[in-house]
Amino acid sequence: MKFGGTSVGSVAALRQVIGIAQKARSRNDEIVIVVSAMNGVTDLLLSSARRAEAGDADAAPRAHQEMLSRHTAVIEALVEGSGRREQVLAEINGLLNEFDTLCHSIRVLGELTPRALDVIAGMGERMSARQVAAVLDHHGMPSQSMDATQLVVTDNCYGSASPLMHLTAERCRSLISPLLAKGLIPVVTGFIGATEAGIPTTLGRGASDYSAAILAQALNAGEVWIWTDVNGVMTADPRLVPDAHTIPCLSYSEVGEMAYFGAKVLHPQAMRPARQIDIPIRILNTFEPDHSGTLISRNSELSDAAVKAITAIKDLSLITVEGAGMIGVPGVAARTFGAVAHTGANVLMISQSSSEQSICFVVPMRESAQVLAALEKEMIRELERRNIERIWSQNDIVIVAVVGAGMKGIPGISARIFGALGRRHINVIAIAQGSSEYNISLVIARSDADDAVRSIHDEFGLSNKSS
Repeated sequence: MKFGGTSVGSVAALRQVIGIAQKARSRNDEIVIVVSAMNGVTDLLLSSARRAEAGDADAAPRAHQEMLSRHTAVIEALVEGSGRREQVLAEINGLLNEFDTLCHSIRVLGELTPRALDVIAGMGERMSARQVAAVLDHHGMPSQSMDATQLVVTDNCYGSASPLMHLTAERCRSLISPLLAKGLIPVVTGFIGATEAGIPTTLGRGASDYSAAILAQALNAGEVWIWTDVNGVMTADPRLVPDAHTIPCLSYSEVGEMAYFGAKVLHPQAMRPARQIDIPIRILNTFEPDHSGTLISRNSELSDAAVKAITAIKDLSLITVEGAGMIGVPGVAARTFGAVAHTGANVLMISQSSSEQSICFVVPMRESAQVLAALEKEMIRELERRNIERIWSQNDIVIVAVVGAGMKGIPGISARIFGALGRRHINVIAIAQGSSEYNISLVIARSDADDAVRSIHDEFGLSNKSS
């Protein structure tokens, strides 16, 4: 079970966690709990570290007091008896003192390295694991907190490390399995790991879901339950589509497409470890624990629904490279994306005209200027000779993704999508579809995006819960 930041972020939320854990223990389930930091804590840690780098001596002490106050309020409300309470508060104070020391060093040096950033970023989870273990222990469920630096072995790509699964599985079996055999609940930090040399790393922002799936694969778990603050995966963002509803079942592939294209319910990497050994994932609501949520599994693509969900990513730019001199010239695409790769920009979608006169792709808008500069430098000779006429960007665009495994092999899906948009006079700037047919992606102006999501949602009857 993984509990997100809102699920461990208050006294009321943690009372829900207690009830969920008690219900699982009443069924004699063996459970491993993975926790995020209390909501807002990681942002506070990172912003304080960056302000220390800029020379601010007051940011870390203020953050220290705010974090101590939040954790103390929870512990005083949920952990009675001075012994256990004092122990966990002392552990949290120790971590906060370590944070102060790191920020002081960063301020003196005037430099915040990726390695130091990872150490600081993971402190919220380390405090949360100790707090949740103490709360469960006090409520009759013997628990032990564990830092994932002991368990999840990664490469040294700080900020976005990848697990080394063979070593991770060995660590998990040797350290977690004995605790389960004794009837204890291991409470593990999400989001973090460590290299073989023991240097702390992080798996990327929001990666506690990924942590849970990694541990599930290592331990050959029966299921992964992701506890969050919504009733599973929705057919669309309910802020845009008020009558959007929970999707009961989805396949790994469908959720992978949705996570990549903007659905925030599950981390995009979380599917991979579970999928490799076919572990089902459930998305459940901590605050409505009796709701059935969404089941994600290999067999869930066996559904009559052609389209299951509409998602959107905003704040993007469409970069276009065009010119008649590109026709029949090999290597243009390779040079284009080689130049983009050197900038470190993330390419979310690619589309090319069949005449080969243009190629376009989508990147986050914050990275568009850097990408344009890199392309102009790479293609300077072609631009001078007019083989490439221009390289330009269209900013503030949105990718709208229509997702569903049931679209495969069914004619007329695209016609219905474009018909729905045409009736609303919404212009489609670019289109992409993979050979899997699980997803059709459309580039649309930001001003049309919300209306586009609603119109496609209506077209496929997703507002009707029985559909």
